[in-house]
Amino acid sequence: MTLPPLMIAAVVVLTIRHPERTAELIDRMRTFVTSGFTWHFVLYSLIAVGVCAWLAISRHGRIRLGGPQARPEHSRFAWYSMLFGCGQGIGLIFWGIAQPLMLRVDAPLISGSSPSEGGVVWTYFHWGVTAWAMYCVVAVCLAYSHHNLGKTLTFREATVDILPHRARRPAGVVVELLAIIATVLGLATSFGFASMQFSAGLQSFTGVESGPGIWMGVILTLAGLTAISVLLGVNKGMRRISETNSVLSIMLMVIVFVFGPTVYTLSNLTQTFGSFITHFVPMSFWTEAGEGGAALDSWQDTWNGWWTVFIWCWVIAFSPFVAGFIARISRGRTIREFVLGVTLVPSLIVMIWVGIIGSAGLHYDDTTDRSISEAVAEDSAAGLFLTLDMIPVLGTGLLVIATILVATYYVTSLDAGSYALAEFVSAPKKAGPWFRVVLVASIGTVAVVLLTLGGTQVVDTVQTGTIIGAFPFSFVILVMIVNLIRRLRCRTAAVRRMEKEINDPRHRAEDDHLDHDDPGGTTESSPVVQPAQGDRP
Repeated sequence: MTLPPLMIAAVVVLTIRHPERTAELIDRMRTFVTSGFTWHFVLYSLIAVGVCAWLAISRHGRIRLGGPQARPEHSRFAWYSMLFGCGQGIGLIFWGIAQPLMLRVDAPLISGSSPSEGGVVWTYFHWGVTAWAMYCVVAVCLAYSHHNLGKTLTFREATVDILPHRARRPAGVVVELLAIIATVLGLATSFGFASMQFSAGLQSFTGVESGPGIWMGVILTLAGLTAISVLLGVNKGMRRISETNSVLSIMLMVIVFVFGPTVYTLSNLTQTFGSFITHFVPMSFWTEAGEGGAALDSWQDTWNGWWTVFIWCWVIAFSPFVAGFIARISRGRTIREFVLGVTLVPSLIVMIWVGIIGSAGLHYDDTTDRSISEAVAEDSAAGLFLTLDMIPVLGTGLLVIATILVATYYVTSLDAGSYALAEFVSAPKKAGPWFRVVLVASIGTVAVVLLTLGGTQVVDTVQTGTIIGAFPFSFVILVMIVNLIRRLRCRTAAVRRMEKEINDPRHRAEDDHLDHDDPGGTTESSPVVQPAQGDRP
């Protein structure tokens, strides 16, 4: 498929050659989406939560991904580590402190007794169960389509069979095009920001000045680490790095909790957890109705434009690779286990992380006359390093851990993205590890070009443009959700027999189309799946 790289190249060239005009155009698009469609994103998030709840409690929750004989290939700890690492790890590292600080005096709907309560509660909301439900609903559509119906792990095959036959091919091209472009540009711009954030962490304990030269070195290093992880495969590469992420994150939280403001943290955790439960429904439905239908001069004139709409667009834009990878590693789990594992467990981790790290940031911000808030206003990455540096005794060690986490969390994201992108580009043919290495190199090249030729302003512009692309992609996902419900409700005895046949472990000719993840021949899903067939349910 030659069209996606050509369109990606066109976007990059246009943005670099005309940065101000492109930024202005994207800003107008963002204003249009915010002013006219805030209600759409709120309803979309509610649909995601509702569908996940329905799947968890309905009889369909007993369906096992990969057939009745399939069993999980990863331990729960490894599974949670991988899905959390590719889904939110690197973003939460910084926003877990930055958002509570930025919203401490600007948190609608919440009027708690503590002035910092609202910021923490809204951070729980934006990074917790609703965001994970939005990932989960996409992932379960892909997982059932791939593991049970034998289709390729692509958005096209999870979507188009609900459409008339004549519309399936062109619709499939458009769907896959959107998924590929969103994945490449989203990962490339995140690559650029990750290099800047890692450099900032490095500077915090070494004094090495952050700059373009350091950024390029970081990009090359992270790309190299990701390439090694890709070559090792999911079991030896991605899984081990993800488990390392989890161990380091737990270590960081425990140290901050024990050596930081422990009593304040416990008090804030208790109060904000209760406030979140109390305000969850009002926050879920809040559209800022007073601004609805008004002709906005800029998206900056609304609170939702800064926060809910922006973050929900971010989640939708990153759904192609996050959901694709989650679906890939979840074979053998029942739909109920899948839904609960992807929504509730990561959400609880998010709330504990924000409750501990965010509370420490708020406490030290108060004791230093809002110095951390001022730094976060300039750079959202600064809050974490300033907070950790104030932890007695072990502050410098925590700076090292946090900097390592920036690198390893991004490696897991890029690794997951390479797997998903390989499926989108090469299906139904087999995509080997070296092909994914080429994809990693391509994404790194885009990041280098954006940073060296355009600078941080261009990186920010392209990322915002990618997130705005979530608006049309949200309709694709809604069609995919409807198709999943149709498939489950029409799951007759004949379909069940077909699922058993597709997952028959005996070797057949079509097995040669499968993606063998490990160079040694180990597969991530040993029972077979067949390539796409458009006439299947």
